[in-house]
Amino acid sequence: MKEFMLLFRQPSYDYSNASPSEMQALAQKWKDWVNGIVAQDKLSSHGPRLSLEGKVLKSGGVVTDGPFVEVREILGSFIIVKAEDLEAATTLAHGCPAVEMGGSVEIRPLYM
Repeated sequence: MKEFMLLFRQPSYDYSNASPSEMQALAQKWKDWVNGIVAQDKLSSHGPRLSLEGKVLKSGGVVTDGPFVEVREILGSFIIVKAEDLEAATTLAHGCPAVEMGGSVEIRPLYM
């Protein structure tokens, strides 16, 4: 069994405008989706939610504010799953709430 990182990219969205019930419903979708992976014994590690602040270091020592300020998606978090191959890991990514909200899931093999 190999390990794959699922990176969750979401549109830059101001969640401060969401009602508490909307936030609770979204949190429940994430919990249900991850629990489905746990039930299959495929979750290897649960990554922390990432801050919106940050810096980017580029070639030549150029430092910019914020992670990937030139794109419309933000990297929100990640998990590490166990799967036989890339296709199986991609199947686990289906149903991710980030995709439902217009975002994406990047699936990357980990080399140990």
